[in-house]
Amino acid sequence: MEHYVGLDVSLKLTAICIVDSTGKIAREGMVRSDPEAIAAFIKSNAPYVARIGLETGATSTWLWTELNKLGLPVICIDARHAKAALKMQINKSDRNDAVGIARIMQCGWYKEVRVKDLDCHAVKALLASRALLVKIKRDLENQIRGLLKNLGLVIGPAKMNVFARRAAELTENRPELAVVVTPLLIARVAIEQQVADLDRKVMKLARNNAQVRQFMTAPGIGPVTALCFLATIDDPRRFKRSRSVGAYVGLTTRRYASGEIDWTGRISKCGDKMLRGYLYEAANVLLTRVAKWSALKAWGIRLAKRSGLRKAKVAVARKLAVILHRMWIEGTEFRWSSKETAMQTA
Repeated sequence: MEHYVGLDVSLKLTAICIVDSTGKIAREGMVRSDPEAIAAFIKSNAPYVARIGLETGATSTWLWTELNKLGLPVICIDARHAKAALKMQINKSDRNDAVGIARIMQCGWYKEVRVKDLDCHAVKALLASRALLVKIKRDLENQIRGLLKNLGLVIGPAKMNVFARRAAELTENRPELAVVVTPLLIARVAIEQQVADLDRKVMKLARNNAQVRQFMTAPGIGPVTALCFLATIDDPRRFKRSRSVGAYVGLTTRRYASGEIDWTGRISKCGDKMLRGYLYEAANVLLTRVAKWSALKAWGIRLAKRSGLRKAKVAVARKLAVILHRMWIEGTEFRWSSKETAMQTA
């Protein structure tokens, strides 16, 4: 008889429930949140295991990878999907959640989540660290601007090293301000150095990856966006249609239809927030800075005239995601065209 296993994972302990094909509980237990311990419990109590389910979480990538290496049929399921089923239980506990996940495996009512390989997670970790440092640097600058602006001292537009020089000039004869601003400027310099170091690592990764270089032939796509797209999508073949990538990133509109009600709202903002933001920035560069024409730019310009620049950027970001996926599948570079041809084909 086949068995189905549910895992409710916490940092220290994992609740395990084993049910048979009828949904009857065959065995329950609590073991350390360690792949070896979990695998030993399952193999000794469920020799004919068909599916093992665990929710997405902080340690799900590690556990899924290690359990797969041990030859177990483990499936990572969407935590939101599991929550919709588990909330029907009156009492919430790790044991009851494990039972619920096991029965989800038994009846097959689940949405499987693709677990990316560790190399993709390493790239995303690098990009996440860079994004965090960039945000901290921006927050420091905004804090300095706010402190000086309260006293009528305005830094104004400042790029590169102009910001630090301008802030130092404004506080030169104000020792009471220098005591507050100088530590923030020192911290900003240190953060800036770390961002530059991460940028060099990103550039090295981009140069050594042929697929990333291919993505960068598209207008507005730099090494950061290209690497983020590669690490987020991981395998292009998991999407049957390229247009599905736009929905996966959260750049398609929500819809609610029930009875006589049928409305379309704003974009869903599901999926990877970092990639969605980078694609929006790429669309902004394409529409406002890239001088070379393409059918995509012509389409975006026409949409901006009709619906506004902000909506046009979102639409172009979605199209960029679709185009990058199609370039990946076909192994081609971005196709440019003249302004006249672009305006005719857009």
